[in-house]
Amino acid sequence: MFTTIEETLQWIHGLIPHGIKPGTKRMEWMLARIDHPERNIRAVHVGGTNGKGSTVCYLWHIYQEAGFKVGTFISPYITSFNERIMVNGRPISDQDLIKAANRVYPLTKAVDAETDLGEPTEFEVVTMLSFVYFGKMNKCDLVIYEVGLGGRLDSTNVIHPLVSVITNVAMDHMKQLGSTIASIAREKAGIIKNGVGIITTAEDPDALTVIRQTAEAKRSNLYVLGREFRVRSLGHDKMGEHFSFDALYLHEEDLAIRMKGEHQLKNAAAALMAVEYLNTFYGITAEEDEIRSGLEKTAWPGRFEQMSAKPLIVIDGAHNVQGTEALVQTVTRYYSDRKIHVLYAALEDKQYVQMVRIIGKAAADLTLTTFAYPRAAGSELLYKASGHDKKREIADWKDALHRLIRETGEDEVLLICGSLYFISAVRHYLLDQVNDRQKHLS
Repeated sequence: MFTTIEETLQWIHGLIPHGIKPGTKRMEWMLARIDHPERNIRAVHVGGTNGKGSTVCYLWHIYQEAGFKVGTFISPYITSFNERIMVNGRPISDQDLIKAANRVYPLTKAVDAETDLGEPTEFEVVTMLSFVYFGKMNKCDLVIYEVGLGGRLDSTNVIHPLVSVITNVAMDHMKQLGSTIASIAREKAGIIKNGVGIITTAEDPDALTVIRQTAEAKRSNLYVLGREFRVRSLGHDKMGEHFSFDALYLHEEDLAIRMKGEHQLKNAAAALMAVEYLNTFYGITAEEDEIRSGLEKTAWPGRFEQMSAKPLIVIDGAHNVQGTEALVQTVTRYYSDRKIHVLYAALEDKQYVQMVRIIGKAAADLTLTTFAYPRAAGSELLYKASGHDKKREIADWKDALHRLIRETGEDEVLLICGSLYFISAVRHYLLDQVNDRQKHLS
């Protein structure tokens, strides 16, 4: 049995070598052994390629403003492991994580010993911890679950939610999900449940065809951006985006979000359509002022996040092609008049060749680096992939960071982007630097 958070996390992280094992049979077996705690959870299920975390975040803030107790389950984490399981933005305590782990650990050993299903993966264990926590230890009015990978075979797909959301469908995780938009869409659409409403901001015709066919087969009402609900940009200012939203019952003018980029309007629209659905079919209400306040308070670490003003440092976890394209558009939208220095790192099993060339479009100069992670692409690989005419390779990212900070002028921007794991490491390091300076001054 676990008594400290260190040994608890060591066990959880020790499961990483088990890799990805698609399917829900291990989850179903373990949940049956503890009387299905997931059935005690009123959930919203959020899948898609990009925008899942932002959509979860908008919903959480709106309903928190409305006075609800809101749980969230997200991945990966940026600040600390415990933030994967939160209630009203407060990460699960070490004590509760230890307690939940002591309930889940015997199940993981039993499923391995008593069946031919094998030992669960890290993500399955973390999902089980969330079910024990939200279903038995700390019940919430609403829990918003972010899909880990795909949907159909994801370990979160044992829940029966009040409503499901598919943000979009793009090329990512092709090894696990397939090499075409249609095949990836089939995996994403696997979260659609019989009779449960499905909301999507997907735009690709092939993806929409698959989602529509799946919804019809499941007799689920489908709500598509541009058809059943609409969002219209009203421009932006230095604080963020302004927009209007229209659906059957919910009509809002001049809404504001601090999450920057036009792509964030679609994520906010998906959340607002879910708000309308939950109000209409379940009486879960949020008033206009609560919606506005929730949207304006929404912030998400590592998503076009400003870490410093002098010099201006922005970090962003654009970890696939579509996310990188959205990042370039956002940089152009907000900083078209500034020189952009870029520090970039990516995972080798991602489409790094395409991504490094896309991010180069926003860069006056491009510094390629790497970081300590098993799947990280070497800085030399990124350097070879880039066609930028002003590029350099610095394998030590901390060295690269300090050089760039010195080189970034007052009216310039240092953009640090790529893998979320890289962004997490950089973010921790920058915050530690700030804390050290404050301690020195005091």
